[in-house]
Amino acid sequence: MKRFLFTGPPKTFHTRSMDKKNRAPRSNRAARRSALVFFLCAALSGFMFLEAALAPKADPWPRWQAFEAASTAVIDHRPWDQFLKKYLKPGPDGVNRVAYGRVTGDDRRALYEYLVALRLTSIERFNRAEQLAYWINLYNALTVRLVLEFYPVNSIKDIEISSNPLGSIFSGPWDRKLLDIRGEPLSLNDIEHRILRPIWGDPRIHYAVNCAAVGCPNLQPLAFTDANTETLLDHAAQNYVNSPRGARVEDGQLIVSKIYAWFVDDFGGSEEGVLAHLRHLAEPPLARALEGRTSIDDYEYDWGLNDSRS
Repeated sequence: MKRFLFTGPPKTFHTRSMDKKNRAPRSNRAARRSALVFFLCAALSGFMFLEAALAPKADPWPRWQAFEAASTAVIDHRPWDQFLKKYLKPGPDGVNRVAYGRVTGDDRRALYEYLVALRLTSIERFNRAEQLAYWINLYNALTVRLVLEFYPVNSIKDIEISSNPLGSIFSGPWDRKLLDIRGEPLSLNDIEHRILRPIWGDPRIHYAVNCAAVGCPNLQPLAFTDANTETLLDHAAQNYVNSPRGARVEDGQLIVSKIYAWFVDDFGGSEEGVLAHLRHLAEPPLARALEGRTSIDDYEYDWGLNDSRS
């Protein structure tokens, strides 16, 4: 996913001091302050629209649409499951973090061998449910492997290995071809936006793939499988929506994740659609906070690495 962070207005404003004689009338100063606030709000709003406009769209890749509905074959995701049980740590803030700094050499190799096994899998020979688990696990395991290669980093956005003409605002690894599946080079963006989103058309995909950021929906503590995918998708969606990272009301303002702006098309195509999605999943505290609301006041996202240093 191509995402970027805008932290707000400039930290420093250069102003010229004026004596009382030359100072503008109070009404003019107030008008100027109002105009400045309006300008800054417009700039922030415009930047948010720019983010949404430049976020990757669902673009189906026909190469990956084949499947065998009658297949009963399964893919072994136990190595990834074991890795998660060993290194994924739930935090008191509700964020699942990875103990990247504690991963042993043997477990690095095991993760690499798991990815090699996925590379060699003839995924077109499996049913849709098995394919869904495969692509989600591949995305998440590949992301963790990528972070381990460059660790320590403060954010996955610091791993600037993609070639992007728009510069550092869009920095990160998401467009880099990281591995090939049956001879076809793939990037993380390919997996999410050209396979998962267009083939399944399920907004819960956004709660399943994890980009190694604190602001992202949690990396789940289990590998996805044919048997547990629906349960994990439902749990991940409800957990995120009802966490402060997903949606919260603060000082009377409704603040939601930037995911709902970047990928608004997957959530009804409008703020009204996003609000309907949130209400559908809201537990009582959030449901009460959403009562009567017809718009979203702000969007946030924390790009800090989901790193457990304990």
